[in-house]
Amino acid sequence: MANKGKTVAVLGTITVVVFALVYFGITLTSNIGKTKTQISSEDAGKQLEKLYKNINVTTAEQIKGQIDLDPVAIGDSLPDISKFPVSVDNTTDSFVEIFSSTEKSGTGNDGWLNEVATDFNNSNIEVNGSHVSVKIRNIASGTATDYIRSGKYVPDAFTPSNELWGEMVKANGMNTQLITKRLVGNVAGIVTSKAKYDELIEKYGSLNVKTVTDAIANNELSMGYTDPFASSTGLNFLVTALGTFGGSDLLGEQAVQGFEKFQANVPFIASTTLQMREAAKTGKLDAFVLEYQIFVNATDLKGGYVFTPFGVRHDSPLYALGDLPQEKLDIIKKFAEFVEQDKYQELGEKKGFNGLNDYQSELSTVDGSLISSAQKLWKEKKNGNKPIAAVFVADVSGSMNGEPLNRLKQSLLTGQKYLGKDNSIGFVSYSDNVTINLPIGKYDTNQQSMFVGAIDSLQANGGTATFDGIAVAIHMLQTELQLNPDLKPLIFVLSDGETNEGHSLNDIRGLIETYKIPIYTIGYNANIKALESISSINEAANINADTDDVVYKIGNLLNVQM
Repeated sequence: MANKGKTVAVLGTITVVVFALVYFGITLTSNIGKTKTQISSEDAGKQLEKLYKNINVTTAEQIKGQIDLDPVAIGDSLPDISKFPVSVDNTTDSFVEIFSSTEKSGTGNDGWLNEVATDFNNSNIEVNGSHVSVKIRNIASGTATDYIRSGKYVPDAFTPSNELWGEMVKANGMNTQLITKRLVGNVAGIVTSKAKYDELIEKYGSLNVKTVTDAIANNELSMGYTDPFASSTGLNFLVTALGTFGGSDLLGEQAVQGFEKFQANVPFIASTTLQMREAAKTGKLDAFVLEYQIFVNATDLKGGYVFTPFGVRHDSPLYALGDLPQEKLDIIKKFAEFVEQDKYQELGEKKGFNGLNDYQSELSTVDGSLISSAQKLWKEKKNGNKPIAAVFVADVSGSMNGEPLNRLKQSLLTGQKYLGKDNSIGFVSYSDNVTINLPIGKYDTNQQSMFVGAIDSLQANGGTATFDGIAVAIHMLQTELQLNPDLKPLIFVLSDGETNEGHSLNDIRGLIETYKIPIYTIGYNANIKALESISSINEAANINADTDDVVYKIGNLLNVQM
């Protein structure tokens, strides 16, 4: 607890974007189907009431505050570009900076482009009599697209995983020149367990996005996919599925109806392919999406799974961005030519690329504005007709007094505009006791105003009774579900300290498992393992807030789940 005064200032910054719609980087702790201490609903109800009565709970007076309805641009929630590492630095004054997707600018098998760029920089290549070089920045395609479209940071060139991101950048008004459609070959695919693959082949005759979506809609297949705002494979799957449902009219009535029927039976959406793989390890998913380059390098997927390509190819196109001087355009073109050499394409093959060169994209070029609209459709329809009821549970123990709490209030007051009017929101704070600062209510203008008033009235004192706060949130949600059983309940816990008061996880584990409420935890300078143990119960996620990009991580969490 000694560091809490220091850490809360950071937590205040964190919370401003607990509501921002941004897209990547959560640690998934999935235990799908885990029921070690699950109890009956009747016993859970009795236990919850008994537990609740043993907690000192007060309800704060509802005071309206002044709300700010001005929208916040995406760029305002993006971290400083320095958060994303330069994987290859320029070696000359005459150079171009290239945003590169992570599967080719990381390390090991994911470091192909870095090796090529390093050789390029060592080759003494000249443009207009001067030696030139490239700088490679490792950044996920969806995140890179946000930087470029917002104008917060625009590199000289961009090589996302697939062309969908380039089309979105182009549709946003950025001067975009396609230098090459392919730096190295790759495809997205559906990875299916061998047993389920054989079953689907026997019934449908083939496996493709159409048969997969039919099987999911008929509740014959348990499949997960990734967030189409963040993941190239997830975006590809979304656009391909809409094309399967609606043909050339991606956003027509037929496409929307097909998507809604399909989405109603999707059990799991992850923020990244790495998280999807962790979920797949539980064995509860029949299928999931993945890039081929990752698939062939994954020893744990050998033999037991079948890879079926879909959608547009992931050939890492290269775009020049903005009104570049001719010298920079020439450097980008020189680099594209350099990459084409056989030695570098063979290097790519050794790292898992260039493996399915015969596969042709199922989709023709899709207009970027349609892709953006498809993302918005996904955001609106991904939960079907079940709106969210969420309770945010915040640690306001004594060490948060003073400037840290003031910053926390400021952050929440800024963040209140992002929750979405169709959802129901409540807010709980805890120290050694628990306060219901905002009972659950539809997040209309009135509820939003009371949220502001509740945050303004926060005060810090006492110890840290995290599990008491969670128990109160569960009680609130169960009461709300009795009135509206169609709601989807969620809990988000923000804590910067160890639990040292009240009940333990063992006291409430059975309740969490029985009610199946996902509890997402955000911990700064905390016992991350303890927080992970909470999130792991119902396939939720934990964020270690002790990182520079926590703002972006939390936003991604809310974007996928809310």
